[in-house]
Amino acid sequence: MVNSSDIQREKATVPIAVRDLNRTYSARPRDIEQRWYLVDAKDQPLGRLAARITRVLLGKHKECYTPHIDTGDFVVVINSASVKLTGDKWDSKMYYHHTGYPGGIKSFTARQKMGRDPTFLVRKAVVGMLPKNKLSRQIAKKLKIYAGPEHPHAAQKPVPLALVE
Repeated sequence: MVNSSDIQREKATVPIAVRDLNRTYSARPRDIEQRWYLVDAKDQPLGRLAARITRVLLGKHKECYTPHIDTGDFVVVINSASVKLTGDKWDSKMYYHHTGYPGGIKSFTARQKMGRDPTFLVRKAVVGMLPKNKLSRQIAKKLKIYAGPEHPHAAQKPVPLALVE
């Protein structure tokens, strides 16, 4: 039979570095340092762009990533009007919206949506890759998308983010 005092003594003899490896780190909100990143979407494939942005928004690029805490960073996307779709997706990819009334299904091609709102395609792709929970709504607010090269976040000094890993 093992005594609880024996267990405490046994832990004390293990070096600190080895002892800490057996513990799971869980980030606390006050310990998270959030940075700002700048992404240029010009001539970038939409899916690959969205996957890289989602990874940064979730904080998976950090060592302190914790699934239930918002450990991600802010992302500013510029030139979203110049995003690239491969193949015939400009005319074949459909986006649907239902008004809530019988027969109220509305469908639009990617080209039509881009003409109305140049930020829609990038936002829809990124938000669709986020987990479906309350935290994802908070994370989605950290995504800032602009159709052209100008953005109002110069005071935050966003660091350019390389899309190729």
